[in-house]
Amino acid sequence: MPVTRPDRPPDSHLRVFAPALVLLVVAIFINYIDRGNLSIAASTLKDELHISAKQLGELLAAFFYTYTAMQFVVGWLVDRFDVNRVFAAGFLLWSVATAGTGFVHGFVLLLIMRMILGVGESVAFPSCSKILARHLPEHHRGFANAFISFGLKSGPAVGTLGAGLLMAKYGWRPVFIGIGLVALLWLPAWAKWMPRGPGISRPVTARTGYRDILTQRSFWGGSAGHFASNYLLYLSVTWLPYYLQRERHLSLSAMSKVASLYFAVDALSCLTTGAVADFFIRRGHSPTLVRKTAMALGHTSAAIALVGLAFAGQDHYLGWLFAVGAACGISGAGVFAFAQTLAGPETAGRWAALQNGFANFAGVLCATLTGFIVDKTAHFSGAFEITAAIMLLGGFAWIFGVGRLEQKISAPKSPAAIAPVAAEA
Repeated sequence: MPVTRPDRPPDSHLRVFAPALVLLVVAIFINYIDRGNLSIAASTLKDELHISAKQLGELLAAFFYTYTAMQFVVGWLVDRFDVNRVFAAGFLLWSVATAGTGFVHGFVLLLIMRMILGVGESVAFPSCSKILARHLPEHHRGFANAFISFGLKSGPAVGTLGAGLLMAKYGWRPVFIGIGLVALLWLPAWAKWMPRGPGISRPVTARTGYRDILTQRSFWGGSAGHFASNYLLYLSVTWLPYYLQRERHLSLSAMSKVASLYFAVDALSCLTTGAVADFFIRRGHSPTLVRKTAMALGHTSAAIALVGLAFAGQDHYLGWLFAVGAACGISGAGVFAFAQTLAGPETAGRWAALQNGFANFAGVLCATLTGFIVDKTAHFSGAFEITAAIMLLGGFAWIFGVGRLEQKISAPKSPAAIAPVAAEA
């Protein structure tokens, strides 16, 4: 049965943590709007600045280079210093970079702003994982992680419609400046409601290094599974609008509505999966069984739906498309929940950062490989089939690559020093 502190009822942790959780969700929501704004403005920006398609591709990729590279550094920062302050500093940096993008002129300065944006946003998920591992027990982390992923997946949905309409009316520069400056209102709210104290763990010094994490089989299983989940996510974020317009011949307006609905299905599916998983864990079911079952369902469903979408005709593709969205939500709900439990509260930042770093190579591979396939075949069928295969392999990684869902390294001897984990059934 789930282990909880005797001085607190089972649900009190989540109620006390609720304001901070909402602010984390809002931060990730803003994070994904900011990183996607350049894609929305790409066509206009290319014409205005007279840059080549190659240069535009370099601008879009610049974010991923610094973002991915910093994952291997920021985990140490999150575990070494006050995670609340590290998160706030990163948020400030990426908001200033977003606003600054609207002021700069020329390819080089835009490239620099995108790289700074990647540095700032790199703190987000390692910080969230550290905070959740420290302040929430296992039977609440499924919903909390899914709620944060809900913010992640809502960002593209809102950004595609909202930012696109604003750019059409006011131009891309005012939109970048406005979004960056308005986002700064998050900082005083975080200063007031950020979680304080050791939470449900004792403030011990983590002595675990990266080498200890990299020698864990469960780390590599989780990284492979996370890579597959990210591959499908980045396929949706980067190529869905193009697919709907070029292969399904939708207008810009119709594409925006369908794409937004897709991301809404994805987000709701993610949130539901996290809540249902926590329900079963609170009922005494094994966290290992519950979390792995959710991953198996999400990855298998995604593979089936992607193959169906690859061969669907014009009259039936929407059903398969939304099935892909639902499966994407299921597979993405718990990627960081695994890391938080396997690492424990004092090492969660480094484990999550490393896992996220390796998983984000999917962004580079997906964008490049999908573009190559579409360019050669003029269709997305091959890209969907490859993504289906990757999702199946990712499902196997979650199930067989990750061991029993329990803290693997640097576990303090005192049971009060680690986050409560449900006993295996």
